[in-house]
Amino acid sequence: MRSTDTPTRRHRWQVPPIRHWTVWSLPPLTRAYVIAVPAVAAVALAVAATRTQWRVSQLGVFFLLLASAAAMVEATRDVKLPRDTVTRDLQEVWYLSIAVLLPPVYALLAPIPLTVMKQWRVRHNLVHRRVFSSASNGLGYGAAAVEFHGGFQPVLGGLSGGVHSVGLLGAIVAAAATGWAINVWLVVGAVKLTVPGARIRALMLTREAVTTDTVVTCLASLVAFALSFSLAAAIVAVPVVLMQKRFLMHSQLVAEARTDPKTGLLNAVAWQREAEAWIRRSRRAGAPAALLLVDIDHFKRVNDTYGHLAGDELLTATAHTLVQHVQAGDVLGRFGGEEFVIVAPGAGERDACGLAERLREEVGSISVPARGELVTVTVSIGVAALGRDGYELFELLAAADAALYRAKKAGRDRVCTLPPGACPSDPWAGSP
Repeated sequence: MRSTDTPTRRHRWQVPPIRHWTVWSLPPLTRAYVIAVPAVAAVALAVAATRTQWRVSQLGVFFLLLASAAAMVEATRDVKLPRDTVTRDLQEVWYLSIAVLLPPVYALLAPIPLTVMKQWRVRHNLVHRRVFSSASNGLGYGAAAVEFHGGFQPVLGGLSGGVHSVGLLGAIVAAAATGWAINVWLVVGAVKLTVPGARIRALMLTREAVTTDTVVTCLASLVAFALSFSLAAAIVAVPVVLMQKRFLMHSQLVAEARTDPKTGLLNAVAWQREAEAWIRRSRRAGAPAALLLVDIDHFKRVNDTYGHLAGDELLTATAHTLVQHVQAGDVLGRFGGEEFVIVAPGAGERDACGLAERLREEVGSISVPARGELVTVTVSIGVAALGRDGYELFELLAAADAALYRAKKAGRDRVCTLPPGACPSDPWAGSP
């Protein structure tokens, strides 16, 4: 057993040549941003280190808080969280405490060992993502430390009694807000550069996201406030933060249950639930709505020729393209295999066909490198309109499916609807 395990570990930690690093495959602007942020963090760490009067007592506090954060990482390392999302892991609770209790160099330094631990113990992620995350946390809470020690602490020194306590809590909350804002918006910038179609509102301004950020900021402030009076509060703080983290994980896992893991779109069950709700609203309001069924042409041929990894990349690229070009209120999901489905509230047949044509053209322009070639695909799209083709979701799906069959029979890479009065169950309905 020992002889079998050893090569695996070496392979896992083997560093590939610099020219093979994943960061070089990023678009130029994204690559520059992803490299610049850690570079700025490294410079800030070096400057802060030269200006710090190092004390043994400070190192003891630093390692105590770092151990508390590490214990929480270890306690929840087996819980799988969604990839490629802005998740809240509550490490900021400990980063804020470090920023408040210690000089700024410690806040800049703290994310580095915790990031290494996550890479080793939690999940083997892309190195440039881990490095960027560590840098954004360091810059955020390093700035919070500078704000607290350079701006608030001198003022607090002149206060006494209850006034000092109220001022201290206010200063900690302000520092928490600064650390959160810098960290999160640096990450959002990377997401926007990587996926231009990503919507800031969906990432940061949903009710759940705002509520979560508010709760985490308040919790981090309370823990830092308690620790500023006594480090013994860490004994109580660790289980409290751990339980809050598990609560946030529950929310994230519920969201993941609605999401297709390969594309990040709604899965078939979640899409059907939301689509039915929109169809009912449109029917009650007498408003138009349409359904588009999108199918990648010859997808099996791509898998057979270039492999399933290339097929998965094409699926993801197609999903991102659809996300970028549908309207904000449209309900987009992966229907299964290489099929995607869209409900477009407010769109009549003509508008829906126009949208379908735009999507067809945009998907036709994407390409994915595989085995030394650029692989491209086309899509066929079937369109069904509320009222014209049915009044229930299942009727619209049947009509769109028949229209899609019509597009396939006509040569693929096109948009089709059913002839007026055609019944989807009619074997000739899909014939061109």
